[in-house]
Amino acid sequence: MLKQTTLIKEFFLEGEGVHTGKKTSITVKPADPDTGYVFIRTDIEGNPSINARIENVKNSPRCTTLEEGGVSIHTVEHILSALRGMNIDNAVIEVNGPEIPIMQGNSVEFAKAIGQSGIREQDAHRPTFSIKEPLVYQIPENGVEYIALPCDNFHTSVVVDYNSGMLPSQYAEFRTTTDYTAEIAPSRTFVFLNEIIPLIEKGLLKGGDLKNALVVLERDYSLEEINALADQLHKSRISEIPHNYIISDDPLFFPNEPARHKLLDLIGDLALIGCHLNARIIAKKPGHFHNIEFGKLIRQQIKKEKSKTVPVVNLNAKPLLDINQIKQRLPHRHPFLFVDRILEMSSNHVIGLKNVTGNEDFFNGHFPAEPVMPGVLIIEAMAQVGGILVLNSVPDPENYSTYFLRIDNVRFKKKVVPGDTLIFRLELTQPVRRGIAMMTGIAYVGENVVTEGSLMAQITKK
Repeated sequence: MLKQTTLIKEFFLEGEGVHTGKKTSITVKPADPDTGYVFIRTDIEGNPSINARIENVKNSPRCTTLEEGGVSIHTVEHILSALRGMNIDNAVIEVNGPEIPIMQGNSVEFAKAIGQSGIREQDAHRPTFSIKEPLVYQIPENGVEYIALPCDNFHTSVVVDYNSGMLPSQYAEFRTTTDYTAEIAPSRTFVFLNEIIPLIEKGLLKGGDLKNALVVLERDYSLEEINALADQLHKSRISEIPHNYIISDDPLFFPNEPARHKLLDLIGDLALIGCHLNARIIAKKPGHFHNIEFGKLIRQQIKKEKSKTVPVVNLNAKPLLDINQIKQRLPHRHPFLFVDRILEMSSNHVIGLKNVTGNEDFFNGHFPAEPVMPGVLIIEAMAQVGGILVLNSVPDPENYSTYFLRIDNVRFKKKVVPGDTLIFRLELTQPVRRGIAMMTGIAYVGENVVTEGSLMAQITKK
């Protein structure tokens, strides 16, 4: 299995946001294994963090915006594309404003900075999800179609077709062997000329110009029409209409540069699913909104597959923590201690075990003639296993306590009865920050999922 990676050293870049027009700077820093990508707004008191997960996407019509805890960051797709395209798994992106700088309208400066920083392998396996059966997303009336097919690596391609005689159909692809910095990163964002005024009226494009974007003529404009718009926007006039109907300060870097930029965006948006992909992805007429909706389908498939994957454990092996070691970490005691062993644990997951016997006190009343373990006690057992995972994030767990704040999306799927062995797997959905932990948990009996849910806990010093 491949290992996770991070930067060797941090790097700094600054520029204007394409939509807000505000000058901002970013510092991209190395991060611990299983961190993923985390944005930190250093311009806001408390330096709040925003995890780069698809669940945190607020809106995505012209750019990808993330929001968490009421704090947002705009236009994240280019830096995320560079990180994923350069095979960086973990990074912290500090930004002192509401939007990532647009730079040259592409990701080339980000990619070059990553290359100059260097890449360090980490002692943790890279999470990767393999598509096992075709997954389709389509909006037929708009000609939008995405499909993900099984593949033993990541291979994605896009088809751009706007039914315009000025911008012919284009194709671009990315493979694991593609030189991202040379072949994808230089491709600039583009906008059709008739979109500019409506976007400006919406308060966007305040930092956009021909240095960081291509302007595509969607119809046969006259030179007078184009220069009249340039005057209205206080931009430089042009002396002639380009033969390819694309206006920019510099010539095209590639004949299919618009398609390559759509590929750049797709790589960045799919980075939000939280893991690498083994899939053959084909996207026709991609855009940020559809990228995110397609990514959500993949994310649902990942969660579905995880729920089916029963942890492989050796019940005869020596446990990582036995009952006496568990008591050193948890304050619970009989009859309210519901963890017998911890079988496996890392920085972001834990597997624990509870043997359900006929001698459990709760069976005296639930129910004498048909003993069934109460669902609330299954959740309590799950929470206790999760508490051990959270306590594992501090060097002296014996000096801390864990309190659960919220439980969501709980599902009870099968009864748990005397003689069953409950196996719990809990996983952090984001790193523990400021003492708050978010987890998903699944309880199994044999090959069956019996209970699942999401938990929030707080760790405090005694």
